[in-house]
Amino acid sequence: MRASVHAAMAAVALMLLFTGMMFPGSIAIAQSDGTVPAEAFDKSAVSEFWREIRRGEVGRVSIPNAQAGQLIQSEGDNWRVWRNGTVSRWGGWGLFGIVALLALFFLARGQIKVERGLSGQTVERFKPIERFSHWLLAVSFIILALTGLNTLYGRYALKPVIGADAFGAITFAGKWLHNYVAFGFMIALVLVLALWLVHNFPSRHDIVWLLKGGGMFSRSHPPAKKFNAGQKIVFWLVILAGVSVSLSGIALLFPFQTALFAKTFAFLNLFGANLPSDLSPLAEMQLAQLWHTIVALFLIVVIIAHIYIGTIGMEGAFEAMSTGQVDLNWAEEHHSLWVDELREKGVIEQRRREAAAASEASDGEHPSGSHGPRPAPAE
Repeated sequence: MRASVHAAMAAVALMLLFTGMMFPGSIAIAQSDGTVPAEAFDKSAVSEFWREIRRGEVGRVSIPNAQAGQLIQSEGDNWRVWRNGTVSRWGGWGLFGIVALLALFFLARGQIKVERGLSGQTVERFKPIERFSHWLLAVSFIILALTGLNTLYGRYALKPVIGADAFGAITFAGKWLHNYVAFGFMIALVLVLALWLVHNFPSRHDIVWLLKGGGMFSRSHPPAKKFNAGQKIVFWLVILAGVSVSLSGIALLFPFQTALFAKTFAFLNLFGANLPSDLSPLAEMQLAQLWHTIVALFLIVVIIAHIYIGTIGMEGAFEAMSTGQVDLNWAEEHHSLWVDELREKGVIEQRRREAAAASEASDGEHPSGSHGPRPAPAE
């Protein structure tokens, strides 16, 4: 056995010696520092070759993944600069700015009170199906916002606090939540559009409301129907931005299946825009991710302001979505034209009679729950 090993080693040594004698130049190249001598290739040809690769030239490959034919995708550098730089920076300033602005407004204005005080009589503002649609939209959006913000800022803001393992687990769970809760958001968006579209068309009263600042800086509130101009603006921003973020989200959920931006750019080019419409599948994904992030950050800023005015910012507003009932004085101050419509339909008078009947029935009840006059005390 040992003899055969020695024989094999001797044979290899002879082959190396023979190769060195026949091809001394190749041995010298192999023993160099790994660089190819300048005279081996045409420098201009090599430079042009790598220049084309750097530009993103696509070659042919024999494997099923045709994208492997592109060695370098330079747009990835641009995507990284925009995502980790411009978008993240301005998004952070936007989030900080809206919170700071609302805090200053609250310190200066305080909670917007019902000037005449609460009357104790209520009127139905939103039906159960409306409140269900609103809360489905609200809860799904909050989950999407938190998981999305973690993806964008979590490694800088959360990871140093809770550690890499906990951050990894939270981010992994958040990814799945984000993907599936998105469908609930889309369903709620359709429901809200169907239920409230008829109330959100512009009217002449909206101009007056906007000119008076919606009564936010005074003690009087301009007349408004069921939705005032501010609520209409929020409605259309949520619908339009919600549809946009949903479309880009679908493109990300099903990668390389859509050409959303190429088709959009081609359409805009019909009106004189000079946008690239021949986009690679990877470029489509990068644009979808950037647009998804930008629109989502914008929506978060809008919804923070909406949450403020619907909770601590205005007395009596939260009950509209918690119970569906609002105080009559609140309704008359903020939506007087809507209350006038209810009066014409007899709704206000009917609610007053129902409240009076309930009060009388309550006064006529004994502590035990029985009805009728109280029995005389026994002598």
